[in-house]
Amino acid sequence: MGRTNPTYRDTIRSLEHEWAAYRRGLRREDQQRFDQLFEYIRAHADASGYLNHTNPFYPAMMSIALAHERRLDTLERRLEQLEATDSCEEE
Repeated sequence: MGRTNPTYRDTIRSLEHEWAAYRRGLRREDQQRFDQLFEYIRAHADASGYLNHTNPFYPAMMSIALAHERRLDTLERRLEQLEATDSCEEE
């Protein structure tokens, strides 16, 4: 029988376990932020699994970057809407 490779989701759990001591050393509010980063990683697990990269840290970092890019886009749209509303009220 051949060997079975762990899924990317298994790898994420392993990665999170490896970083558990670091997480415990963080302030409570930063622990929540740390947990959010792993939520971003899990949200892109399917795409990362397709990549099947030898180092799971790289797709994890790309997942976080993509999630942050999405948040930035949302915030920029909201800011533009607020600025448009403010400029309409000033007229």
